[in-house]
Amino acid sequence: MASNLPMSPQLEQIYGEIHDNFRALANGFQKLDKIKDSNRQSKQLEELTGKMRECKRLIKEFDREIKDEESRNPPDVNKQLNDEKQSMIKELNSYVQLRKTFMNSLGNKRVELFDMGAGVSDPTADDNVQMASAMSNQELINSGTKTMDETDQVIERSKKVVEQTIEVGTQTAVTLKGQTEQMGRIVNELDTIQFSIKKASQLVKEIGRQVATDKCIMLFLLLIVIGVIAIIVVKIVNPSNKNIRDIPGLAPPAARRLLSLSTLQQFE
Repeated sequence: MASNLPMSPQLEQIYGEIHDNFRALANGFQKLDKIKDSNRQSKQLEELTGKMRECKRLIKEFDREIKDEESRNPPDVNKQLNDEKQSMIKELNSYVQLRKTFMNSLGNKRVELFDMGAGVSDPTADDNVQMASAMSNQELINSGTKTMDETDQVIERSKKVVEQTIEVGTQTAVTLKGQTEQMGRIVNELDTIQFSIKKASQLVKEIGRQVATDKCIMLFLLLIVIGVIAIIVVKIVNPSNKNIRDIPGLAPPAARRLLSLSTLQQFE
């Protein structure tokens, strides 16, 4: 019995899950044979197809674990494990053929194994599908292995599409982040420029007010200077004019001349 084979805990777990699914498939097909309503039969077939997909995935995991532990197991143990794997593949293919038989009885002549060939039509069941009772064990194993490989290829292509989508999404997120940061810097620069313009406007206004004040002061000083010059000129031209007060420190020229003549007479 396969349960008596030396297995690692991981292999035992996978093996148990596979046989749990096989028991569920056996019970499901027994119930399916008793269902008369076509809609309920279709729904039951969908559930059983999901179980078969899960069995296929677990068998692939079982195979990978065998290969990983091959160097640590004796050759006879490896042979027994591989034989058990082939037996599980054969059992899975028998359920696949049962599914095709039920699908054919429901009137669906275009059958896709595990529904993995979406968009591509397989040959009709009557032309290309050999029933399990008419196929040898090796034919069943080869057919199941081929189907599993094709399904793996479809899954790998789907994984690549998902990875490419994730990569594009990541690049888009990075680009959006960079653009957002750039827009933030532009907004900050605009705020700085606006603040500088306001400060420059205030400075220009202050300079304008200062220049106007300086001009008023210069004009006032110029008027004072002109007034003083005018007074000096008038005093020089008409020193006897009593309407103009003498400028402190500036004596009338005539008085100086009289003083000079009187001084000369004294010396004589």
